[in-house]
Amino acid sequence: MEIARHQFSLSKEALLFMEKLLEKSGLGPSTYLPEAFRTCPPNECMEEVRKESETVIFGAVDDVLAKTGVKGKDIGIVIVNCCLFNTAPSLSAMIVNRYKLGDKVVSYNLSGMGCSAGLAAIGLAKQLLQVHGNSYALVVSTENITGNRYQGEDRSMILINCLFRIGGAAILLSNRPSDRHAAKYQLIHAVHTNTAASDSSYNCISSVEDSEGLPGVSINKSLMPVAIKTIEANLTTLGHLVLPISEKILFIANYIARHFHSENIKPHVPDFMKAIDHIITHVGGQPVLDGVERNLRLSKIDMEASRMTLYRFGNTSSSSVWYGLAYIEAKGRVKRGDRVWQIAFGSGFKCNSLIMKATRDVDLEENNPWSDEIDGFPVDLKSADGAFPYDLEPAKQI
Repeated sequence: MEIARHQFSLSKEALLFMEKLLEKSGLGPSTYLPEAFRTCPPNECMEEVRKESETVIFGAVDDVLAKTGVKGKDIGIVIVNCCLFNTAPSLSAMIVNRYKLGDKVVSYNLSGMGCSAGLAAIGLAKQLLQVHGNSYALVVSTENITGNRYQGEDRSMILINCLFRIGGAAILLSNRPSDRHAAKYQLIHAVHTNTAASDSSYNCISSVEDSEGLPGVSINKSLMPVAIKTIEANLTTLGHLVLPISEKILFIANYIARHFHSENIKPHVPDFMKAIDHIITHVGGQPVLDGVERNLRLSKIDMEASRMTLYRFGNTSSSSVWYGLAYIEAKGRVKRGDRVWQIAFGSGFKCNSLIMKATRDVDLEENNPWSDEIDGFPVDLKSADGAFPYDLEPAKQI
């Protein structure tokens, strides 16, 4: 709020809206904003934009290489996803240069794909590892805040300023038989759903200019119905892969009853927690988490990791599901054989799910992002209760 008051020429109404939004956002007081925002006026030059990306990406990659002991020269595949910052040379090329990867490295740079792109990148890495034998794939998920701040008063575009924060994650995948016992997880399923053929899906989150010509990202009020419809399609595919036969029978019986007897019969929502031990959902914002909890009929403990991630780190876009995974690891909840479900959704509109199986008990690691403060969580989020100040169109239940 102090940054907005001193650096933007906003009306009292816009500032009041931002204040209410932050109060109900579910974000805590310790999230991270870029260094460039501390100057007045803010320094948003290309050097500062690159500096943010380099700091986050190199920090995450250094961490994962130190944890695994893998050398840069052994990495055969690099995939980077960053929705709003697309530069030349690419961010994937930046990693190749920094770590002096080999000239045969396969690299991809995914942009404009929103908050679900991190799990899409994992799916791409999975497919590439099926044809590149004895290899490592490095996936880096991040977003850039410095170069994408909105400075106007359109409420649909102010949301981004209030919810998004700095963050990033690096994930190393391997198909080498020798890594079977060193890996923490085995990737079982990657399910991708894309509803961009629908105009409402395509337009619900988009880069636009406001009436004053100021650029930003607009979140349409139709977001929630679009999100629920896309998530439902993703769950239908995922359910065939993971649900026990008892849940499948209940679903089919309910479908037949609704089709032939009465439209008033409520649809059966499969209990995915009969097949899954932990769920990590993209944090989005408070209304998004509330909608996921309500529609999937999840418990407070099921949603704890995602809500605490939103509180501590804010919406870090595609990397948020990895902060959530780190949370349950720090709590010592992941045991050998546990199945972890990560689900993310974002512009397009897209929904992606990963199912991973823990190959061993996962203990708290020294460089886990929660390691210094995990004993202080979960925290009470009653301050975020109440109506969200931006009226998103209500969604029908799944």
